[in-house]
Parts: sequence; C-alpha cells; structure tokens
Amino acid sequence: MTGIISMAYLFAAVMFILSLGGLSSQESAKRGNIYGMTGMFVAIVATVLSAYVQAYGLLLIAMTIGAAIGLALAVRVEMTAMPQLVAMLHSFVGLAAVFIAWGGYLDPRVQHASHAAMVVHNVELYLGVFIGAITFTGSLVAFGKLQGVVSGKPLMLPFRHGLNALAIIATIILAILFVPVEHSEATTLYLLIMTGIALLVGIHLVAAIGGADMPVVVSMLNSYSGWAAAATGFMLSNDLLIVTGALVGSSGAILSYIMCRGMNRSFISVIMGGFGTDGGEVVSDEGAPQGEATVTNYEEVASELAQAKSVVITPGFGMAVAHAQQAVSELTSILRKNGVEVRFGIHPVAGRLPGHMNVLLAEANVPYDIVLEMDEVNPDLPNTDVVLVIGANDTVNPDAVEKPGSPISGMPVLEVWKAKRVVALKRSMASGYAGVANPLFVKQNTRMLFGDAKDSVQEVIKNLEFES
Repeated sequence: MTGIISMAYLFAAVMFILSLGGLSSQESAKRGNIYGMTGMFVAIVATVLSAYVQAYGLLLIAMTIGAAIGLALAVRVEMTAMPQLVAMLHSFVGLAAVFIAWGGYLDPRVQHASHAAMVVHNVELYLGVFIGAITFTGSLVAFGKLQGVVSGKPLMLPFRHGLNALAIIATIILAILFVPVEHSEATTLYLLIMTGIALLVGIHLVAAIGGADMPVVVSMLNSYSGWAAAATGFMLSNDLLIVTGALVGSSGAILSYIMCRGMNRSFISVIMGGFGTDGGEVVSDEGAPQGEATVTNYEEVASELAQAKSVVITPGFGMAVAHAQQAVSELTSILRKNGVEVRFGIHPVAGRLPGHMNVLLAEANVPYDIVLEMDEVNPDLPNTDVVLVIGANDTVNPDAVEKPGSPISGMPVLEVWKAKRVVALKRSMASGYAGVANPLFVKQNTRMLFGDAKDSVQEVIKNLEFES
C-alpha cells in the first residue's frame, strides 16, 4: 500500500508541474487547471487511504465543510473580487501551517525520538509556525486592503524598520533557546512568544505596503504560503507537500520578481513599504500637471473609433471596479466586424493581482490572440489611431519616462501618449495608487471621457455608425 501511495504522490507532483506549465499562457490555462485538479484529487485520495489517517469521521466532516465553503465561494465570488479571494486563501494556508506545527510540537511521540531527530523536528516546526503566522496575518491585512475595509495607505509607524529588525533578532534568539532542548514549559513559552511576534510581523509588513504595490504583495504572500507548506511537509515527512510547497514558493517568488521589474522597483523596497495611497486621491495644485484637460463626449469618441483603422485598449483596475469587461468585449467585437484592428495592451501590474486584466478579458470572451503584453504593444503605438485607456492610471503615466524626479521614474509603462489620439475613460482627474499626478490627461492629443467606464462604453456603442 505504501508503494501505491508513493506512486500516487509522484503522479500528483507531475500533474502540478504540468499545471504550472499550462497556466503560463491563456490558450493552455484551461488544460493547466484540469491538470491541477486531477493532481489534487489523486493527492487527497492517496492521503485519505494512507495508514496515518484513522479518524475518518472527523476527516469527512472537515472535508464536507471545506468543500461546501469552496463551492459557495466559487459560485458567488466575481472575477473582479478574485484578488481578495486569493489573499484569503493564502491566509488559510498560513493558519493550517501554524496549527499543524503546533500539533507536531504537542505530539507526545516526539519526546521518544533521538536528540538529533528532535532538533531537526524542532527546526521544521519552528519555521512552519514562523512562516505560517506571517502568511496568515499578512494575508488578512492584504484582504482588508483589497476589499477596502483597511486603508490602502502605508502604515508608517515610528522606527518601523527597527521594529522589524528587533522582531527578527528576537525570533533568532528564541530559536536558539528552543531548538536544541527537549520540550518543556519553557520551550512552550518560547514558541508562544515567537508565534505572537510572527503574527504581529505579518500585520506590520503588509500594513506598511501601499496600494500601488498590492500586485507584488499578493504574489509575495503566495510564495510565503508555499514555503510554509514545504516546512509542514518536512515536519510530516510528506514528500508531496514538500514538492508542492516548493513549486508554489518558487513560482510565487519568480512572479514577485516579474512584478517588481514591471514597476522598476526592487523586492526589498516593496517589502520595506511606504509607497502608494488608497488611490483616487485629488492631486494638489502644486503637484498637478500643467495644462487643462480636454473633455469629449460619447458621439465624438464613437466617431473617432468608427474612422480608425487601428485601436489599442489599455485596461486598468478601474475597468474591474466598473465591471466594464463585457461592454468592452462587445465594443471590440463590433469594431473588428467592421474592419478595425483592435488589440489590448496589458501592463504586468495592471489591476490588483498578477494577470487580473487577462482573467477579466478571458471571462468576457475577448480572443486571446489580441490580448498582448506591454512590450508587444509599445512599438506599434505611434502608428495607432486611437488608444482607449479604460480605468488605467499609473501604468500609462508619461512621467515614468519623461520626468526623472518622479516617484515612478524608470517604471516601464504603456506609452499610449505616442498614439494619434488617446481617450481616457475615468471618473475624475484623481491620481492612481502611486499617488502621482498623470500629465497624460492634459496632453494635446488626449481627450477625457468622464463617468462610469461601463456606462461610457455602452453609450459609445450606441453612437457607433460605420460607413457602408
């Protein structure tokens, strides 16, 4: 039986690897999801049938409750709320790691192990508690920021870097006291104190990170949850959990690096926090761009789109907030049927989650082949007739290229201002999550179409008229 379970775990691990490969592109994402679900199903069945599982009644109750919650969330949660859901799921992984590690600590069988085995076990459970606790509370704060119940502004406590350093030093000292000795009341106290410190560090780390860096935070927490699972796998001697945790941890770390590169930021600067706002803040007169915005209307936008030969749409989080993806998809379909070349330019950090815009457009049945990355679109923008900026702000800010002293200077952006005409669909002239004014809105070739993005696109569609 042990051999069969080992083979099942190996099969599941291969499925998870194939799943990550499938999720690397939109065309193969569905297949990747099927691989992942297959691997997880086999892993669950194999674990349930293993000799370690005996309390089948409790397990059945737990699985039923978990399946019911998962099914309810899958049915009810909209794609626009996916970042919040992902953050909450990360918190579950962290909490599970903490509980399992504490369960391993309280297991009386550990007391009969050799000294070397006990030291290794203590290291594993200590790391499991530390990483899991940070992931748990950090993910809860991230959920709160994404949901809007917690301010997106960074929490700037006095001596905040010193507080983090003191917490790490205390954690190391407690580890030195905890790891090499047998379990006792003193070691229980050490582990309790470290758990409390880790919970507070998780809150402080993410609370200090502003709204502009939330895409990186989500992928960072994804990485943390993977390493927490890997530490748990070592503690439970579960090879599949080790492999799965390592896959999630490493892929999350790579994704965090890609997100940081997309913002021209270092990973350390993101972790240190302090950058960004709630978004939607009114820019002061001193920080506002020089010039006056030119306001347009639905009829003018519809006329320009009807006469255009090439159109690029650059969506941002505002499209998600307005639930405008279906209207954008309808507009795209009408334009393409009338011979207009339509493409989408997606910035790496558009939205509140890596790939957020791609998921929304896929949900709205926008063809995959016209959804392009920033580097693919930028060279063609000077030859583009009309660019529709729908709810994007920081990712299309010319200051990143033209103003060396700007907080976002050097950040790769979609250079939409090089197009013949730019139409920005926004509710107001407010700043984005970086808290930086956007001079794109006052450039001579830019027109502002104020209002809800969904309503605006629908009104533009009503006014579209093509020459027969």
